[in-house]
Amino acid sequence: MILPNNFKAEYQSIQEEVKAKAIEVLESGWYIMGNELESFEEEFADYIGVKHCVGVANGLEALFLSLKALGITSGDEVIVPSNTYIATVLAISQVGATPVFVEPNIETHNIDPNLIEAKITPRTKAILPVHLYGLCADMIAIKAIAEKHNLVIVEDAAQAHGSKIGDQCAGTFGNTGAFSFYPTKNLGAYGDGGAITTNGDALAKKIRLLRNYGSAKKYHNDIVGYNSRLDEMQAAFLRIKLKHLDSWNDLRRKSALELKSQFSDQQWNWQASPDNFHHIYHQLIACSAERDQTIDRLEKNGLKCLIHYPIPPYKSDAYNKMYSGHSYPIADNIAQTIFSLPLHGYMWEAK
Repeated sequence: MILPNNFKAEYQSIQEEVKAKAIEVLESGWYIMGNELESFEEEFADYIGVKHCVGVANGLEALFLSLKALGITSGDEVIVPSNTYIATVLAISQVGATPVFVEPNIETHNIDPNLIEAKITPRTKAILPVHLYGLCADMIAIKAIAEKHNLVIVEDAAQAHGSKIGDQCAGTFGNTGAFSFYPTKNLGAYGDGGAITTNGDALAKKIRLLRNYGSAKKYHNDIVGYNSRLDEMQAAFLRIKLKHLDSWNDLRRKSALELKSQFSDQQWNWQASPDNFHHIYHQLIACSAERDQTIDRLEKNGLKCLIHYPIPPYKSDAYNKMYSGHSYPIADNIAQTIFSLPLHGYMWEAK
């Protein structure tokens, strides 16, 4: 059975460097907010193409702290896709704002820019696009809308490490980009982790305060902050993995194209990748009107499939009362037909 991930194969390809780095960090006696974090932040900022990277505890807190630093609060509205993973929506709720759902483009699965302006009200303060499955949302169009209406943008780039439009990386179009380093991500840690990218000097400074109790100097607390820090060990491992990210993304892309070729005769609707968009295939997703039968057939032939995601956020128990009477038929259709084929750089070795 080919599984959705093969963490062991990836680890084995870098294990000597990882082991050496783990010992180095342990013997250093410094485990929080040290040289490894500072170095990773510099290296990831350089890779993405921004001035600042701030390591935080996980992807959800990268979204939350971004919104918090940008002043999004109770009474504000934030536009968000109706078919995202629920963490995107939770971050909006955590700052006290109201999620306003906009349907996706049925072909790309990302938020449809043509539907955004109809949802903008005097209370709208931000747009939170998601780069689903490793494909950038249409940030050129979204940025134009944000500038027209004086809105800030927080990019949910949790699945988009190295995804691009032209030569510009996800995480550089908005006021901030929020990344997750959960182990399943294309750039995954050996535990939880996240980061925020930005070109804003003052914004980066505020995020650094927020992640560390509101403090830049020990026992001196400038603002009410939180505890959300990427630890030294995970930062050290991510530094190693970052050097391999482009080659690993290339392997995933080759695997995705091979699978799409193998199943080209099927009546599936693949996620469309527009011209000039660089898809990194965090997931290889398709839609089928006969999803259950399709998954059963694939798994009988050795391909373990998943569903990303079976329940739109507005239909979750957390939000269904708040959105009672609302209807998002495109999100519903996707949730009822979508499935993810297994995809990683070592899948042909994993039978």
